[in-house]
Amino acid sequence: MPAFVALIRAGFRRHSTYRRAALASAATNSMFGFLRTYILLAAVAGAGGSAAGYGPASIAMYAWAGQGLLGVVQLFSWTEVADRIRTGEIVSDLQRPIDPLLAYLAADLGRAGYAVLVRLTVPIAIGALFFPLRWPTSGWTFPLLAVSVLLGTMASFGTRYLFNLLTFWWMDPRGPNTFWLFGGTLFSGLALPIGFFPGWAQTALWCTPFPWMLQAPLDVLLERGDPLRLIAGGAVVVVIVLSLGHVAERAALRRLVVQGG
Repeated sequence: MPAFVALIRAGFRRHSTYRRAALASAATNSMFGFLRTYILLAAVAGAGGSAAGYGPASIAMYAWAGQGLLGVVQLFSWTEVADRIRTGEIVSDLQRPIDPLLAYLAADLGRAGYAVLVRLTVPIAIGALFFPLRWPTSGWTFPLLAVSVLLGTMASFGTRYLFNLLTFWWMDPRGPNTFWLFGGTLFSGLALPIGFFPGWAQTALWCTPFPWMLQAPLDVLLERGDPLRLIAGGAVVVVIVLSLGHVAERAALRRLVVQGG
């Protein structure tokens, strides 16, 4: 546990050194926040003022909070482990006294902690200046939201870690990375709320880890559905993806070859 906490702090310090990059990312997310908000507002207006239970204020909050959270849960590509597998540097990770899965998870949680301070707060603050947003009505929503975001980040990491481990077999991470970008954009609720999909598609998507990364925290924020059910579902997804990551890691190490040795 002390090593895990130390790695979280190290991940926070690592990403806090790139302040200009973080602010640039927040500015980019905010720019797309305007585009997404106007598109979703047009969809709601075209549906007569309400679409899948979203009104103008709630869909605006959905858009801006989604832009802030995507940098926290990390829906973009991440190939750090895949690159180390290709170069053989993964061997140095295996020689450390902590499992690579836990080490990278701790570093990612530190990254997410810094992203909350910059990449989450800036877009929401900008959105609040230009649009009426739907804020939580219960004080319990905020601690429940924090737990949901933590679970969403861990679910995202576990899925990304699995996609990275595929490099042990496929040798090239570009194929899995392309699928991750597609799934992370469309199936997580980033492009549009899961509620906009047909009923059968919603059921199918909630059986994958993608909606639990972004849609579930946004539902908690907007007080849609039972927050405890959403948190329980997110916890189950985290256990599943991290367990699969551990199993895949053990299987991959049995076929690890470094410089012909």
